[in-house]
Amino acid sequence: METMLNDPSVLRELIMDHYQYPHNHGLKKDAEGYQSVHMASDSCIDDITVQSLIKDGKIEDVRFDGIACTISTASTSMMTDLVKGKSVEDAKKIIADYFAMIDEKEYDPELLEEAVAMKNVYKQANRIKCATIGWKAMQQMIDESEKKAS
Repeated sequence: METMLNDPSVLRELIMDHYQYPHNHGLKKDAEGYQSVHMASDSCIDDITVQSLIKDGKIEDVRFDGIACTISTASTSMMTDLVKGKSVEDAKKIIADYFAMIDEKEYDPELLEEAVAMKNVYKQANRIKCATIGWKAMQQMIDESEKKAS
């Protein structure tokens, strides 16, 4: 797996697959108990809403919808796969690890699974916002849920 994730064509394929067939796409209409964060970028077409259901310290569900570029759609799709069903504590570790990778710091590729496809985004500074917009929305919802819980 490790060597595959160093192959640019495999990384590109992962990104394109999540862009064309995004996971957890579409918002819940009857979103009782769900939190929602709208994010828009001033430097790209990105305009998305991320929804999550956080109960008893666990991320029960996470979804997103909107108009977004390839990088934004793919990274948000990957994020939903990674944090859905996880405890808030585990999700916070995954999110922190993802931001470490984007900032060219040490990170655990095992923890990030397919999201390591975004590991070269730092080379294009203008794409960093695209690669983090959905993740920042999720971080915000986790922070808000923890404030409510305390």
